[in-house]
Parts: sequence; C-alpha cells; structure tokens
Amino acid sequence: MDIPYLNEWNQHLKSKSPEEILQFAIEQFDSIVFSSSLGPEDQVITDVIAQHHYPIRIITLDTGRLFEETQNLLTKTREHYRLNIESVFPLAIELEPLVNAYGPNLFYQSQTLRQACCKVRKVLPLKRVLATHNAWITGLRRDQTANRLETMPIEWDPGFNIIKINPLWNWSEGAVWDYLESHNAPVNTLHSDGYPSIGCAPCTRAVKPGQDPRSGRWWWETGNQECGLHVVEGKIIRAAAIPV
Repeated sequence: MDIPYLNEWNQHLKSKSPEEILQFAIEQFDSIVFSSSLGPEDQVITDVIAQHHYPIRIITLDTGRLFEETQNLLTKTREHYRLNIESVFPLAIELEPLVNAYGPNLFYQSQTLRQACCKVRKVLPLKRVLATHNAWITGLRRDQTANRLETMPIEWDPGFNIIKINPLWNWSEGAVWDYLESHNAPVNTLHSDGYPSIGCAPCTRAVKPGQDPRSGRWWWETGNQECGLHVVEGKIIRAAAIPV
C-alpha cells in the first residue's frame, strides 16, 4: 500500500528522539496502541509514555505460557507507573482445538506446529487489537537481528494493514540499558540470569556470554528466530501464514 508522506515523515523523524517520534505519531493518528512484551525496549517506551502522559493504549499479550518472572514484572510495571496495561489472551475457541489435537507442547514437534502455536497465542490476539486502531507502536530496533536492519521510524505493515511506529529504531542495546538504569525502570529479573530475549517459558532458555541474544528463543530450530509477529517468509511484515 502506498502511504502518502511516509518517506517525508521518515526523513523528518530520522534525527528525532523517541519522545518526538511519539509526539509526532499522536499528532498524526487518533487511535494508537502500544503492544509491550515487557522486554527492555518496551520498558523504555512505557517509561516515556508514562513520563509524558501520552494518550496511548498499552497492551501485553498473555500467551498462557509466560514465565512467572514476566508476570511479576507486569504487576510491578503497572504499580510503578500507575498505568492500565491490558492483558490480551488467546481465544479458547482457537487454542483448544490445537492443543487437543497436538498436545500442550506441540511446538517441539515441528516448526509448522510451533508457528501455529505462536499464531494462536500471539498473532491472532494482536490482530484483534490492531483492527481497532490506526497506528501501532513497537520496540523494534535496527541492530536487534539481521531481519530488522531496514527498520525505519514509521512503516506500513502489510501483514496487519496498519502504520507501525518504531521510536527506538536506531537505538543501540547499550543505549536501551543506559536509559533503563538512569530512569530506574523495572526490568525482568531473568535478564540478569542470562536471558537477553524472553518469550514463553517452554520456548526460551538462557544463553552464554557472546552468543546471539536471540539464540535462546526456539533453540531447537534453525533459521529466523521469530514468532510470526515480525517475519513471514523472510520478510518483516508481522503476520503469520500458518493455517490453524
């Protein structure tokens, strides 16, 4: 889809701070949602939203298989910022047939089933939320993975048919952690135990120093370490193509 002014917007925002990018988004779009995984980048964005009282809805996807530490962080974040961070769950009508057919740990059986699980627990719930908004904020950064090198401040997401805002698009990992520490922002305690990237508990493990931060996600697979929110057929379009 050709979005008027997209290139112009990105040229304007390339030198702007996350606060300025978010303020610009608020001026352009009347219904914005931020989907937080409670990861380091998302905690930075939550902090910025809270500090500036931006009128942005914040949600988090509760897959039903999250770490207890992640649930504890959600509670702590809500209390720390006094924000209403909404939990969005998979629909039983979509999840139950999949689990009844293949078992609760179907993701270990094949990549196709793992992607189907991600679709039902993450992609479809997010799709329901995004359908009611016209802009979506993410914590994508260019240097997170090779698949994200072309991330820009504002993009059109053809998978979910929505404008995507990436306020930390050009931040380094070091800049993210410097911000979190200087602002005393709450973070997942698992990060200090060797979990740089945290998803569902059965699908995430600690990594050794120097390893790819994403290598602890779906470690039994090869190829792109993505859940379907970010990559489909090698492209960043944020939609799953796995039928359920």
